[in-house]
Amino acid sequence: MDQITDRSKLEKEPLDEPAPPRRRTWRTAAVGAAVVLGLLAVYFGFGPPKGSQAVALATPAPLVTVSQPLQREVDTRVGFLGQFSAIDRIELRAQVGGTLTEIHFKDGQIVHKGDLLFVIDPRPYEIKLEQAKAALQTATAHVELANTQLSRAQSLRRNEFATQETVDQRTSDHDTSQAAVEDATARIRDAELDLEYCHVRAPFTGRIGARQVSIGSLVAGSRAATSPTTLLATLVSLDPLYLDFDMSESDFLTFSRERARIGGPLANKVAIGLSDENSFGREGTLDFIDNSLDRSSGTIHARATVPNPDLFLAPGQFARLRVAIAPPAPVYLLPDSAVVLDQSQRLVMTVAPDATVKPKIVTTGDLRGGLRVIQSGLDASDRVIIDGLVRAIPGAKVAPQDGAIHYDAAAEGRG
Repeated sequence: MDQITDRSKLEKEPLDEPAPPRRRTWRTAAVGAAVVLGLLAVYFGFGPPKGSQAVALATPAPLVTVSQPLQREVDTRVGFLGQFSAIDRIELRAQVGGTLTEIHFKDGQIVHKGDLLFVIDPRPYEIKLEQAKAALQTATAHVELANTQLSRAQSLRRNEFATQETVDQRTSDHDTSQAAVEDATARIRDAELDLEYCHVRAPFTGRIGARQVSIGSLVAGSRAATSPTTLLATLVSLDPLYLDFDMSESDFLTFSRERARIGGPLANKVAIGLSDENSFGREGTLDFIDNSLDRSSGTIHARATVPNPDLFLAPGQFARLRVAIAPPAPVYLLPDSAVVLDQSQRLVMTVAPDATVKPKIVTTGDLRGGLRVIQSGLDASDRVIIDGLVRAIPGAKVAPQDGAIHYDAAAEGRG
């Protein structure tokens, strides 16, 4: 009985004691989960608003700088791309044949008018000249003899000791010998000219190219150029140069109308800048416009003459040029950064009296004094945003502050 009683106690005790711990575990877990969810709600902002935290703070209006457009009178001008060309350019070719004996320049050298460049062996032509001189002496002697015979025949005819036929014969001999003298004289001049052409000289001042022959070369020459001649070198003039460019039909019409209205040359000066220059520091004179437009391109050829005293420019170089096609007229100027490109339109952002951003479509021109020319679309009273444009949203409120637009006279030659 005692064993049975003890076993019953042992069986009851394990069943009654573990229950309370299980109830405390589920209760603790539930409380912990609630705390975690509450923290997460607070962290991510899901918690319910409480008092003053529900009131949102007002966002301040963005600060921008505004200014009225700068007003100035500028002329209307357009830019072109041109190419320099030499006013004079020749190919030096032999006009007499023979062996080249001398070269008196270095390739690429500046040569002056009259400088000796090449010498072709003159000895054959000196011989030819001596022969022509000898022929002249012979012809002169025949003339003297013919004169004597004609005088004798005329005297005999007066005394009726000679016939008229004899006089006529002596007259014919005299005329023939006289013609021979003239022929010999012409042959001398021809020989002298050939001898002169043995010495090839520079016809004008310029830069000579690379020589195409060497000493000892046998060159072919002809004064009439009826047969192939040997190219010796090329020579181009450098001061001044031509600057050739093409003007569109619309620019040409504007140019022509303004020139006709003024009654004189409107734009005889062009500003020129080289490809590696940011300024238009050189100047040329517009002195030629072609007499017809090119039907295929719709352009007309024009040309300016450009001084080149330092010989820095070379034919074939490209340059940018600007031509004034209309007289000065009042325009507005803005910083180039204040103009926004919207697809094919250009906009500026203005600020209305109620501090609202209002875009305006404008027509722009070139740069003047570092500023962009506004040809239309603005009023003098418009307040244009010139700084802080990235913070300006059309229709939104902004906080404008006054600024100033500065014209850079030193930048007039740039752009």
